Amino acid sequence: MRKSSFILSVLGIMLVLQTHAQNQDNMRQAVEYLASQELGGRYPATIGDTLASEFITNQLRKLKFKPVVKEKKNKGFYQDFTYGKTERRTTHNIIAVLPGKDKRLRNEYIVVGSHYDHLGMGGKGSGSRRPDTLAVHPGADDNASGDAVVLELAKYFKKAGSPRSIIFMFFGAEEQGIIGSKKFLEWMKEDDDQRKNLPGDLKSIVAMVNLDMVGRMRDNALSVSGTGTSSEFQAIVEQVAKQTQLHVTCVPDGYGPSDHASFVAADIPVLFLTTGGHMEYHTPGDVPSTLNYDGMQQTLEFSRELVTRLASMAQTPDFINVPGSNTQSHAKFKVTLGLMPDVMGASSKPGLRADIVVAGKPAHNAGIRSGDIIQEIDGKPVKDIEEYMVRLSELKAGTTIPVKVLRGEETLLFQVQLTPSRE
Repeated sequence: MRKSSFILSVLGIMLVLQTHAQNQDNMRQAVEYLASQELGGRYPATIGDTLASEFITNQLRKLKFKPVVKEKKNKGFYQDFTYGKTERRTTHNIIAVLPGKDKRLRNEYIVVGSHYDHLGMGGKGSGSRRPDTLAVHPGADDNASGDAVVLELAKYFKKAGSPRSIIFMFFGAEEQGIIGSKKFLEWMKEDDDQRKNLPGDLKSIVAMVNLDMVGRMRDNALSVSGTGTSSEFQAIVEQVAKQTQLHVTCVPDGYGPSDHASFVAADIPVLFLTTGGHMEYHTPGDVPSTLNYDGMQQTLEFSRELVTRLASMAQTPDFINVPGSNTQSHAKFKVTLGLMPDVMGASSKPGLRADIVVAGKPAHNAGIRSGDIIQEIDGKPVKDIEEYMVRLSELKAGTTIPVKVLRGEETLLFQVQLTPSRE
């Protein structure tokens, strides 16, 4: 009897490992295609945008998801939209719907999304961190990583089912100002008889989960924003974190520079998952070989359990309007240090790690480097992202202030000459 139990246990472990290997292989293939040189950085309304759309749509069609637009034959998964004032571009969101199985809950919808566009060839005004370099910006982490995870989630839930209905979305033109998510919400408010298999009322969308830059996990760390936008979200996230053994940093507000911000602005509770910034962010160096595919598997498992719990909540998630600390503070910033802080608080040492220090900006000019841990700004302590935002809001352009950092085991003090935030 014991021998049989042991054999079954070993077989179960082997099956799990085989499934994980297949998941990772699928995600790797998706990232390698979406972030290939052939797609040219997936800028909206380019051939790369078209090829990326066709790749994603083909995956959804193979899974036999229901399209959302009538009379569009092979493009029934597209919500087309046009944007831009001087240069008009037409692109689309890619949308698939999984109807819920529970008679009571199936009329409530959860959006699980990621953006699939990127910066194309870069250049001035593109958002590239190397605006003087014209080269393909592959966008492996940003955001082929999120697309790959959402595709695996779609495969899982198509087989497993869900009590609530799930809308799987791949947003267009996110890098141009979260345009795709805004256009989707506007479309949902319209009386459009071409729309099908979607909720008839925007209020039927009860939650949104956004995955953006989830390919560079370090130290088993994941950031989840929006945990305060519904009263049960924090507890759910903490339970899933414990189950999946991830170090999860919870940020209460649901604002931020990605598509979930459009939903929270429409009074829809959100959860935003990211593994944070890095030196290759918005550069030609964001290539598939830099991703942590084991970490993406961990994010997939976390996301799968998170969506499962959201989809089976007994009560409709309530919405709480949490003031957007990051958004509001940023509006008060008169200066910039020129760095991207660690939004996840993943460092085990006291202070806030500078994940990216931009060359030519005040922090870099003073001698601060990527990986340094900021401990004090202008003589005042910095222990996390919120305190960093407060310190930044207190500073004035044209002044020089001391910034204390920890580099390895050495404490260093730099004099930083502040410049206006618009530079």
